[in-house]
This record gives sequence, C-alpha cells and structure tokens, in this order.
Amino acid sequence: MSESRRQLLSIGVFFIVAVVAILLYAAKVIGGWLNIFPTILLLFGVWLLALGAMRAQKSQKYEQTAFGTIEMGVLLMALGGAWLLFSVNWLYSLALLLLVLGAIAIVAALRRKSP
Repeated sequence: MSESRRQLLSIGVFFIVAVVAILLYAAKVIGGWLNIFPTILLLFGVWLLALGAMRAQKSQKYEQTAFGTIEMGVLLMALGGAWLLFSVNWLYSLALLLLVLGAIAIVAALRRKSP
C-alpha cells in the first residue's frame, strides 16, 4: 500500500474514531465531555498498532519502521489512558506512563543487534 493511501486511510480512521468517542460520550460510557479527547487518543493508538502490523509485512527503504509505528501507537494509548485515569487518581496516570515507557525501553534494548 502506498504512503498516500495510508495517509488517506488514517484520516478516515481518525474521523471514525472521533465519531465513536462522541457516541461513547452520548451513551454515557465515558463521563464528561473532556474525556472525548483522551478517548480519541486511546482509540487512534489502537489504529497505529494495526498500521504498524500492516507495515511489518512490506516496508520501503526510507519509510518509518513498523516498530516505530507500533511504539507511537502504544505511547498514544498510554497517554490517552493516563489522561482518563487522571480523573481517578494522578498516581495511576503516572504509574501507567512510567510502566509503558519502561516496557518500550526494554523492548527497544532487546531488539537492538549487538556489534
């Protein structure tokens, strides 16, 4: 799939994710209208995971790696989840962010090839 098609697909997915977040608010699944934004981040992070899986099958020379796309998806999911958890307790938000950053650092260190 070409990069322009992926970008167009991502724009379409973003609009669908925004609609889903608004519908979740309307159905009172998420409380407060300000929780729409972290829900969008969380759901779009899931999309980036799927996009990273698609990139893993075929990548071009100067394209971002599948690992980088998956890493960005995990970070977006963690940021959205931490923002949602902030209303419960800020320590949960901090713990989630530190856990995800630590896990990404470990995976990045283990996947590097030694010289």
